[in-house]
Amino acid sequence: MTDLDRKLRLETYRLSNLLRKPSCKIKRWACLLWGVLRARVIWELCKETFSEWYRDNVPRLAAVLSFYTIFSMAPTLIIVLALAASVVGESTARAEVMARIRYFIGPEAARAILAASEKARTEFSGLDATVISLTTLLFGATAVFAELQNALNTVWNVKLKPGLGWNAVIRTRLLSFAMVLGIGFLLLLSVIASATLSALSSFFRESLAVPPIVLQTVNFAVSFGLITVLFAMTYKVLPDAQIQWGDVGVGAAMTSLLFTTGKSLIGAYVGRSSLGSVYGAAGTFVIILLWVYYSAQVFLLGAEFTQVYARKYGSRIEPTENAVRDPLGSLNP
Repeated sequence: MTDLDRKLRLETYRLSNLLRKPSCKIKRWACLLWGVLRARVIWELCKETFSEWYRDNVPRLAAVLSFYTIFSMAPTLIIVLALAASVVGESTARAEVMARIRYFIGPEAARAILAASEKARTEFSGLDATVISLTTLLFGATAVFAELQNALNTVWNVKLKPGLGWNAVIRTRLLSFAMVLGIGFLLLLSVIASATLSALSSFFRESLAVPPIVLQTVNFAVSFGLITVLFAMTYKVLPDAQIQWGDVGVGAAMTSLLFTTGKSLIGAYVGRSSLGSVYGAAGTFVIILLWVYYSAQVFLLGAEFTQVYARKYGSRIEPTENAVRDPLGSLNP
């Protein structure tokens, strides 16, 4: 028997004697009880989240949201690219958008989306001096966020007060356009972060010989953080409800985790399936639709989780001054 074996046996014997003491037994049972309680809380959260998901008919809401998203992609990209290009240049902005979309849905679908936005921009360029073209562009870009607000109001169990008229419509569109600007700002941050990480990666590889896995982890953390911020902004700003940042932060982090995990699962499914041979030329469109529908489902599931968490353990949810509680909702525990 080596000296190391003797030391290991001695430490094991000391630890076993320590755990036999009454105080350690109490701590052990307390830790076990705390673990059971935490597991029960998580189980109750998940169970009620899926109950709310079923009650609000989230699959239908996700389908409607996917429809608006498909038709809003091109005008939204036009505005976002224009905002980012005004700061970092058109080629850099396009490359970053292409990289982000390719990261989630693959190169084929990314090229199709950018081609659609390029075609739409070409068609609008001849009418850029008219009010009609600008109105159409803004209406198309904000339509998905207006529908997203309706879906979140359903999840948050609130609705606009009757009789608000055009004031509510204009407010919704302005808020939706603000979200488009917010996406453009986050894209700009993403470009800056990518450039910074690229420079740091080259420096660390040459000077400190940092393993590539570390740099990849940092890049993933930055992307995860930006997605979480985007989800938190949407949960906080869009619905006609008052909810604290701490509550939306928990839900946004959980949604980001599901979103990034699902990206890999959808990528694996698309890689193994034969969508191209089954749907032919429409295969790329089916991939985009599949990704959009999954994203809508995950986003609304995260909203349900946020609503349940805020109602049971957070700051609770109250309607804004222009909204009321939905009589069919379940804001009160």
